[in-house]
Amino acid sequence: MNNSFGLSGDAKAALLARLANRRPATTVEPVPEPKPPLGKPEVASEIAMVRRAGEALGIRNPFFRAHEGIAGATSVIDGRTYDNFVSYNYLGLNGDPRVADAAKEAIDRYGTSVSASRIVSGERPIHRELELALAAVYQADDAIALVSGHATNVTVIGHLVGRDDLILHNSLSHNSIVQGALMSGARRISFPHNDMDELDRLLGASRGLVSRALIVVEGHYSMDGDVPDLARLVEIAKRHRAHLMVDEAHSLGVIGARGHGIAEHAGVDPREIDVWMGTLSKTLSGCGGYIAGSAALIDYLKHSAPGFVYSVGLPPPVAAAALKSLEIMYAEPERVARLQANGRTFLEACRACGLDTGSSIGGAIVPVMTGSSIVAARAADALFRAGLNVQPIIYPAVPENGARLRFFLSSLHEPAQLQDVARHIAAILTTLTGETIDLGALTGKLSGAL
Repeated sequence: MNNSFGLSGDAKAALLARLANRRPATTVEPVPEPKPPLGKPEVASEIAMVRRAGEALGIRNPFFRAHEGIAGATSVIDGRTYDNFVSYNYLGLNGDPRVADAAKEAIDRYGTSVSASRIVSGERPIHRELELALAAVYQADDAIALVSGHATNVTVIGHLVGRDDLILHNSLSHNSIVQGALMSGARRISFPHNDMDELDRLLGASRGLVSRALIVVEGHYSMDGDVPDLARLVEIAKRHRAHLMVDEAHSLGVIGARGHGIAEHAGVDPREIDVWMGTLSKTLSGCGGYIAGSAALIDYLKHSAPGFVYSVGLPPPVAAAALKSLEIMYAEPERVARLQANGRTFLEACRACGLDTGSSIGGAIVPVMTGSSIVAARAADALFRAGLNVQPIIYPAVPENGARLRFFLSSLHEPAQLQDVARHIAAILTTLTGETIDLGALTGKLSGAL
């Protein structure tokens, strides 16, 4: 007689075993809890708050605007030409045909990438030409160029000092300096902006507790447009046996009679500074960063700095563009002179209109202080509607009472243009400060109550 359903005894036993292991048909599969989003909740909350505030105030998002061509004294956004004050194109060399031709020639010769870390197989002659030219600016032995300005500070500061050392940096230091200090593991002290007496006191109180001390400052501060007392810094560093590092990101091509930066501006021998840092993305029309200093320092970084050893080398067209820009800066000093004249013109015009420009020296960076994030954002939006592109700097990027409009100047701006802009800013700020805002209603919208 055949087995039921035509199955053998062994087959039935196997079937029953499988059925016995099945879950009841009514069992509901548990729903896994969603993964928490990556990122820091407090940062995401701040971003959302700023967006809601903009919507509540009827302000368009001023960030990530697409420029349709080269951004100079003017720029085209959504088909409209704007007076432009958001570009680091300080000497007007980004877009210069000679710079573009140098980049194109480098592409034809080397390609668009060196395709490897320079220490492995990515070295090209254009790299050394650029580095030696940069070293010459500071009368240094040598220099090293890296693919990112931000990463240059992070990897170099993080690699020069360690757990037994001390870093003292200006309270308004760029994020890259702070991140480098954190990465190093060294003790970190932030001293009040350009307060040399307090720096001296803090260093004196801490120097005996650490192996090495590194002071880090900027040559031209990107938020306030002022400069440090370099001669005093050199004196303090020597007396306390500390090393001194100066970030020239916004100094090269901007200050000093020939645009050689803060050392030239202050009349200080650049060889008194242990570490010079700068970027290729501003005056030099490229992208990346550099360090200039002693032969021993550069050799150490080239063979061990993580951001150099483990990163692809600078693209040849970028290196060529930066080198050509540096050559033009030397050959055409009138560009530096025009930029400096424009900085003075705009600073004086703003002050004549009763605008607060803080501590700016009238270089490439002139802030117009508003003392309110709401006023800064509304003013930037009103100016954009009127054909003027400038960024508001608001809380939490700066303290609320430090909110401002930040103007970047170039040699391409015209004096009459700058004077008209100053008058326009004053008129708009006068109008805005005379208006009242229902803070209760605004708070309700930000909290989602309305």
